[in-house]
Amino acid sequence: MKPRIVGLKRSLPAIGLLVGLLIGLLTRTALAEPMGTPRPSGYDFMSPALQTLQRDEAQNPGMLAVREGQALWQAVPPSGGPACAKCHGAAVEDRMRGAAARYPVWDRMLNRPVTLSQRVEQCRQQHQGQTAQAPEGPERLALTAAVARASVGLPLQPDSSAPMQRWREEGAIWWHRRLGQLDLSCSQCHDDQVGRRLGGSVIPPGNSVGYPTYRLEWQALGSVQRRLRNCMTGVRAQPFAPDSDPALALEVFMAWRDRGLALEVPAVRP
Repeated sequence: MKPRIVGLKRSLPAIGLLVGLLIGLLTRTALAEPMGTPRPSGYDFMSPALQTLQRDEAQNPGMLAVREGQALWQAVPPSGGPACAKCHGAAVEDRMRGAAARYPVWDRMLNRPVTLSQRVEQCRQQHQGQTAQAPEGPERLALTAAVARASVGLPLQPDSSAPMQRWREEGAIWWHRRLGQLDLSCSQCHDDQVGRRLGGSVIPPGNSVGYPTYRLEWQALGSVQRRLRNCMTGVRAQPFAPDSDPALALEVFMAWRDRGLALEVPAVRP
């Protein structure tokens, strides 16, 4: 005789409502966390050797991309369009001081948020006539690293305007949503298990303040979107498409979650 599951169909709507309320509570809690709430950086969980590697400009391998970006800033692009320096000033490290700390920001013309990387790409295409590049495009990545490096040490203070609220909420939902065959969410690792070990590696807080970041496992500099795709692949989920709305929403939320933390671009991670 098969066991009877009494009242299951009736209870499903209630279960769905309960899950929805729980996600809403988690979202509001994450978004309401006040500025200045102590939150560690992934840097704090690295070995002394890796911390030294990040701090020392002469050793930090990510600085190669920063230098490349600084050179691109000065150069006339192959398209014949203006160099970045012609519009923004000669020295990116001086003229762009503080710019990266304000991103993501609301773009009224696009009616959506833009990240620093997307703003760099927008300038490359619209003002320089350059060929489009994805987030891991070498010129886009190098220029983003150079601009972000100019704000190293400054606290992240992303746009807090009202139009950004919907995107922050959507990003918070993705942060807490279980994904993939492993049925794990970002928050289960990077909120609940920070400092513990997974596969021999310390679980970091999942900050965004070090991107573009040089990861030893990549042997290259990479964007925060690349790291998100890595995590989603790790839980056996379908990764977000580059610059898609879900990826953007997650970046908006992560920046809001990290507000007050100092930028450390280019970070070095295992």
